[in-house]
Amino acid sequence: MNVRRPLWTWSELCHSLGLPAQHGPDINGIHFDSRLIQPGDLFLPLPGDPGPRFRVAVRSDRDGHDYISSAVKNGAAGLIASRDIDSSVPMLRVNDSIDALWAIGKYRRHQIDCSVVAITGSSGKTTLKTFIQSTTDGFSAQGSFNNYIGLPLSLAVTPKDAKVAIYEIGTNHPGEIAPLSTLAHPDVVVVLNVLPVHIGHFKDLKALEREKFSITDGLSDSGCVVLPYSLKDTKCINQQSRTVTFGFDDNADVSITYVRDNWYEFTKGNDGVKVEVPGGGHHRAESVAACGAVLTLLGQRLESLQRLETSLPQGRGNIIKINEVTIIDDSYNANPTSMIAALRELCKRPANGRRIAVLAQMNELGTHAQKLHKSIAPEISDIDILYCVGGLMRHLYDIVDSPKEKYFYEHVSADLLDHLVCKLNKNDLVLVKGSNSFFWHADFVQNLRKSLT
Repeated sequence: MNVRRPLWTWSELCHSLGLPAQHGPDINGIHFDSRLIQPGDLFLPLPGDPGPRFRVAVRSDRDGHDYISSAVKNGAAGLIASRDIDSSVPMLRVNDSIDALWAIGKYRRHQIDCSVVAITGSSGKTTLKTFIQSTTDGFSAQGSFNNYIGLPLSLAVTPKDAKVAIYEIGTNHPGEIAPLSTLAHPDVVVVLNVLPVHIGHFKDLKALEREKFSITDGLSDSGCVVLPYSLKDTKCINQQSRTVTFGFDDNADVSITYVRDNWYEFTKGNDGVKVEVPGGGHHRAESVAACGAVLTLLGQRLESLQRLETSLPQGRGNIIKINEVTIIDDSYNANPTSMIAALRELCKRPANGRRIAVLAQMNELGTHAQKLHKSIAPEISDIDILYCVGGLMRHLYDIVDSPKEKYFYEHVSADLLDHLVCKLNKNDLVLVKGSNSFFWHADFVQNLRKSLT
C-alpha cells in the first residue's frame, strides 16, 4: 500500500519561518483562497493591498484573514496568520503573511534536488510550461502563477521528490522579474519572446527586453539561457552565458521547419523529429522548439517532443465543436502579436461556413494602444463577421470595411452573447480572443457553449 507523504510537516513550516518548533499537523496543500481549501490543507490569508513594495493592478481593502472561519469550515488543518485571532486549528503567527509565503517558498527551493526551469516571455508562458511538464513528467503549479504571490506559492507546493520543476515568471512593471528569479534560482531560464505586451509601464521595447532578460539574475552558476534566435545578439545578458537558441532560422540550435497543416520538424544537430503542434501555428511551433531546447539541456532527445500533451491549456486556442459550430477558444489573453497569429490561423483553417472573429481590446499597451489596435486591420480582410469589444477596439472597428458585417460593443454582455448566438449558422468557425479581463473573466466561451447546447 502506497502511503502519501505530506507536502509539509508542521516542524518544517516552523523552521522555514524562523519560529520555535511546536507540535502541529502534517499539511497536504497550501492555499490563500479559502474556497480552494480541502481537508488537510494550510490556509495562508493574504492582504488585498500588499503595500508599496509590490506593483499591482488592483489594490483592495479586503483581507484573507476575514475568511479564516470559511477556510476552517472547509477543512483547513492549520493557519499562518499575521493577526492575533482565536482559532480552533493550529496557527503560526507571523508579522507579514506575504513575507511568510516568500519564506516557505525559499525554504522549499533549498529542499528540492532537481533541475529547475523558469520561463518568462510576453506570450505563451503557460503553454510552454505545460509542454515541458508533459515531456519531462515534471512538476508545475496549475494556472498562470507567475507574480509575487504565484511564484513563491508554486515553490511552496512543489513536492520534495519532484523530477523537474517548472515555473513561470511574469512582469507588468520594471524590476519585478529579477527578485522572483533569485527566489526560484533556476538551472535553465527560457525567454520565450519579447513582444509589445504589458509595455504600458516601460519606456520602449528595449526596456521590456532588459526586464525579460533579468530572469538570468537568479540563474545557477552552471545554468543556461534558452532564447529565440532573433534575440541571439541581445546585450541584456552576460556574453559568457551558455545559451541555446531556437527558431525558424537554419542556424538556430533547435531549428524549425514547417511541413504541412500543423506538422513541423524540429532539428538539433543530427537529432530531429516531426511533431504535430497542438493548436498549430508558427508561434506555438516556437514554443515547442523552446521545449525541445530545454529537453536537450535536461539530457533528453528531441523525440521526447512526441509526448507533448495534445490539448492546450484552457483558453489558449482550444478547438470546441458544438452543434456543427466550431469555436476557437483563445480567450485567456491577447496581445498584438498573438492576435495577428490567431487571426491568420482562423483564415488558414478550412471552413465550410463563415469565419467570425469576436475580438476584445488588448490591455496594458500604454501610449502604443491606438497604433497597435489599428495594426490588426490587415488581418481582417478574409473575415466574414467581426465583433469588436471594448473602447480600444473602436480604433480597429472604425478603420476596417472588409467584413460583410461588423458590430461594436463597449463591454462583454448578455446582449453581445445573444446577438452572436442568433448570427451563428451550421459550419461557422468562430474565434474568441481578447485581454484576460474581458472574455475570460466573464466566462464568455463557457456561456457561449451553454447557449449553443
